Amino acid sequence: MTSLTAFVVLVALVGVERLAELVVSRRNTAWSLARGGQETGQGHYRVMVLLHSGFLVAMLAEAFLRRPVVPAGLAWSMLALVVAAQALRWWCIATLGRRWNTRVIVVPGMPPVRSGPYRLLAHPNYVAVVVEGVALPLVHACWWTALGFTVLNAGLLAVRLRVEGAALASLPDGRPSQPDVAADA
Repeated sequence: MTSLTAFVVLVALVGVERLAELVVSRRNTAWSLARGGQETGQGHYRVMVLLHSGFLVAMLAEAFLRRPVVPAGLAWSMLALVVAAQALRWWCIATLGRRWNTRVIVVPGMPPVRSGPYRLLAHPNYVAVVVEGVALPLVHACWWTALGFTVLNAGLLAVRLRVEGAALASLPDGRPSQPDVAADA
């Protein structure tokens, strides 16, 4: 198997993983809304979906168009980071349980999640997204995609974090709940 073929398989597997996330997210969104959850930030959601879908397409296009020489050390070290990012992402999903989804939904009265990776970081899923955004394209030396996604995603994360902060601050009882969010559509 050539390195390009292996990279296509890896990106396809990540795409399948994203589809699995969407299935979990839809189920959990319905659960949150049924418990009085309020969604905010719908305006940036389509941009997020487009950016994250375009990310997968862009790195494949770059790999096929540039046909870069891929140093083995780069490929293997970036693959290790991709696997670590996936592990962190699914640790977040498991920790939030039914409260996890790809939107910003706050369920009033639910206590904040302070276990799992949330005891260490405020936004561990976003750490996973940032690491993956750099590492996945670099598995096949797709520098342009890594750079472009990182810059665009930084802007999107700035919006997303403001939306989440406002959603938490708007709770009438003053008790912040953990938003049911993830940034990886």
